[in-house]
Amino acid sequence: MSTAIAPRAQTPDVAGQITYAMRSMGVAAIPRNYELFYEAYIGSNPTLTRELAALGSSATQEELDAIGAKYFSVHAGRIFDDAHVRLTTELDAILRALRQEQATLESYNRLLGETTERITSRSNNSADLLRNAIDMLTVATGDTMAQGEKTVENVAQRSQEMDEVRKELDEYKRIANTDALTRLSNRRAFEDRLASVFGNRLTRPTTALVLADIDHFKKINDTHGHPVGDKILATVASILRANVQRDVFVARVGGEEFALILEGTTVEEVTAISERIRRALGATPFKNSRTKIDYGPITISLGICMGSEASEPGELYKKADLALYCAKNAGRNCSNVYQESMQKDFTKSWLIYKN
Repeated sequence: MSTAIAPRAQTPDVAGQITYAMRSMGVAAIPRNYELFYEAYIGSNPTLTRELAALGSSATQEELDAIGAKYFSVHAGRIFDDAHVRLTTELDAILRALRQEQATLESYNRLLGETTERITSRSNNSADLLRNAIDMLTVATGDTMAQGEKTVENVAQRSQEMDEVRKELDEYKRIANTDALTRLSNRRAFEDRLASVFGNRLTRPTTALVLADIDHFKKINDTHGHPVGDKILATVASILRANVQRDVFVARVGGEEFALILEGTTVEEVTAISERIRRALGATPFKNSRTKIDYGPITISLGICMGSEASEPGELYKKADLALYCAKNAGRNCSNVYQESMQKDFTKSWLIYKN
């Protein structure tokens, strides 16, 4: 599989490799280009990867943006640029309103001070002066209150518009963290969620990582073509989602590799869930209703590791991956729980993933 061609004993410098690839192709190091190359690197969308590679070293920004517009509902650079402009405009408007309010209050305070001096002066204690002072204060107070109401209304309106921008950014984040093919979370979202596991020492021991890999998927693609492979990926994703509770995090983290993060569980419960997924997939027919071609059986191998077995996200992923490898090595179509003894026989041949 595309994410396991090379040994993962050491965590690769993903950012460095992506930056190097962009530099080699003469691509500008801007966020929306990095997004394209990131998706191509993790292999979550093989068609995108092929189209990007086909551009070679002569890719123009227009060609890159065309691919971005095709595969991403909203393109990172544009949505953030637009949001930045809108937020800046709204904040400037709020600051202007508050400055105006401050100026109005300062003017009102000066008027209060001057009127107080006139009223308290023994030489200016006529009835006309008091009447005029009261009239001036009444008008000034009314104007100040009106200005205050206008400021409150203005600030409320601007705040509502900024909240709309925030909602749009939240929606973009949801889209940007979703795999286009399977509608599951993608590798980016998975890495964020995996990191959060280690933010709570109390829940980490009862949190499990499950890595699942479709068996012989390369052979499926080579025999039946990538469109069939894509349909199988989408079906496997739906089976994974259907066989776990809604609060379980499910992601596509590579070409044919998926990940599940389960919280508040035991190794026995996770093993039972993994087996349920495996049996459900094995019982699912994969046939073309028109041509009657049978693409099955489709099976899956799973590696399990509890959070208590690791001190940081990379270690947890590596140990779950080792358990997955052992499941592959044991004949595939099974689930395997990480054990310390697996490290002793770590003579790992990654070619097993390609068969």
